[in-house]
Amino acid sequence: MSGAGDAGGPRPRGPVPAPRTPASERTWPARARIVVLVSGRGTNLQSLIDAGCPIAEVLSDVPGAPALDRARAAGIPAHTLDHRRHRSRAGFDDALAERIDGPGRADLVVLAGFMRILGAAFTHRFAGRLINVHPSLLPAFPGLRTHERALEAGASEHGCTVHFVTAELDAGPLIDQARVTVRRDDTPESLAARVLAEEHRLLPRTVHRFVTGRLRLRGGGAWLDGRRIRLG
Repeated sequence: MSGAGDAGGPRPRGPVPAPRTPASERTWPARARIVVLVSGRGTNLQSLIDAGCPIAEVLSDVPGAPALDRARAAGIPAHTLDHRRHRSRAGFDDALAERIDGPGRADLVVLAGFMRILGAAFTHRFAGRLINVHPSLLPAFPGLRTHERALEAGASEHGCTVHFVTAELDAGPLIDQARVTVRRDDTPESLAARVLAEEHRLLPRTVHRFVTGRLRLRGGGAWLDGRRIRLG
């Protein structure tokens, strides 16, 4: 499951400012095959498009998801695999996996506001090349309603996490996090807006690090530039 800022939960009011991409992350490998999975509005997808990420295809489980229009406007092939057309969750997962790897093995699959929980067979097949952006500082607040739950818990900090995906929901090895201070007058919507802006910064950076060979999953942990990442 992926970021509630894109596909569920409170929607930030007003435009979210586009992140500024560092010069070192503006050059992308031409042959990287990146597939992005979406369910909702697609603002995290848009952050990848704006960063120049070479996306091969965008797939959605929701017919008519606005993210598909964002992809097509950028000239990226975009298709729907409606989960309601499959008799079982496993059947949908199998069809999705075949669609992703069918044209050629995907180097990386990015969950960018993809709201379906993927089964163990799927996550095993794509282990080490499947990442998700989640709107909380994992391991705190896995699942949905993260902004509401952070406020209800009286958290002083909130944020977002990019992590490798495993069979356990929102529990894969952590790659990167961004923190925001929770304000006394915050609402779920105001908090979501600030967190979403950080998602837009973290996700392109993480994808770039992966496709340039700097980031890998090894020995059950995330490694960057030969050093194990330790967060949380």
